[in-house]
Amino acid sequence: MNRGQAEQSPLLDAIAALGAAPLTAEGVTQHIAPLFSRVLARNAREIYLANHSLGRPLDATASDVAEAITLWQSEMGEAWDGWLAESDAFRARLGRLLNAPRPDCVVPKTSAGQGLRAILNSYDTVPQVVATRGEFDSIDVILRHYSRRGRIALELIEPRENALLATDDLRAALDQRPDLVILSQVVFTTGQVLQDLPSLIATAHARGARVMLDVYHSLGVFDVDIASLDADFAIGGSYKYLRGGPGACFLYIHPRHLDGSLSTLDTGWFAKKDRFSYQRPDPPEFAPGGDAFLESTPPVLPFYQARAGQTFTLAVGVARLRAYSLQLQQRLVALLAERGVRVEGGTEDRGAFVIVRDARAVMWADQLAQRRVRSDARGQFLRLCPDVLTTDHELETAAEELGVLVNTTR
Repeated sequence: MNRGQAEQSPLLDAIAALGAAPLTAEGVTQHIAPLFSRVLARNAREIYLANHSLGRPLDATASDVAEAITLWQSEMGEAWDGWLAESDAFRARLGRLLNAPRPDCVVPKTSAGQGLRAILNSYDTVPQVVATRGEFDSIDVILRHYSRRGRIALELIEPRENALLATDDLRAALDQRPDLVILSQVVFTTGQVLQDLPSLIATAHARGARVMLDVYHSLGVFDVDIASLDADFAIGGSYKYLRGGPGACFLYIHPRHLDGSLSTLDTGWFAKKDRFSYQRPDPPEFAPGGDAFLESTPPVLPFYQARAGQTFTLAVGVARLRAYSLQLQQRLVALLAERGVRVEGGTEDRGAFVIVRDARAVMWADQLAQRRVRSDARGQFLRLCPDVLTTDHELETAAEELGVLVNTTR
């Protein structure tokens, strides 16, 4: 057993002690909370409801990252053997979470935006791209910048008056026969779960389009079956629900595009066939499968910082985490309703957070922070996300604080 496996043993043992039953507050307190002792010591000073933004790390994350540094210090150049093995493990764990057909479908990237650019830069002519106003800012700014530079022809689908995206509007856009369709499985502002994805993807394919899903707000929240969805591409990362911090992101590529027929300008020496032979055939010879979409020398710490969170999520099980998340969300919705605060969320058609929709959302988020309740706001949407560590007392306190704010600033 190597050091990395040894470090995961206490984590896996603790989760095994939970048994297979649904999660309970008592089980979380006894078996899960001790795995997060460092961050919970810090969070004792506040109620953390921004788990949809930056996920709370496990204690094991620190030793995992230290392992990468120790390899560097002790092995120098030979550290690459261990680092590359961890890269493979990172891809394999994400492959399991995505239900990807094979691990090399998952290509490590430092951001979801990097994955998007790799696909945009695979077109030799100006592609017609359909996306929505519900895409996260980095995706949105890349798309609009490419459009302004004439690199893509962009159509953005607007939400309806209720701030939600309508499947009919998306389906109508497919009649224009775009080359690429970009959709978030869960919309980052409202938490809306996009409905009818299998049908939308099938229709897009019938119209000759490829489909990219942003799964940043769905992976680790509920079961994602990328193979069954038949999406061409997916982008996401570990920053939020996978508790892996910044930089541990990925691009998923369906095997049908890994036969050498698709290539990108976003490349580098790690994408070469026999990269360590330092030969320079012209044209370049690329590695098989997903390795052809690697770039230059990769960062290695993200593979280690993501390990504990991925292991935790796989071991507990996404379905159990989802069920417990819905319980906590529904409890928060009820507590706020008792205080006259209208909340959206806690239902199967929403992701892992609830929202309070109001023009004062940003102000309320700032005022909650002053009251040691950490949330955030995106425009008119105040976002509140309990996670598996959130206690009922914290939900009651947060609801009381927000209720006071809402009812004194009407």
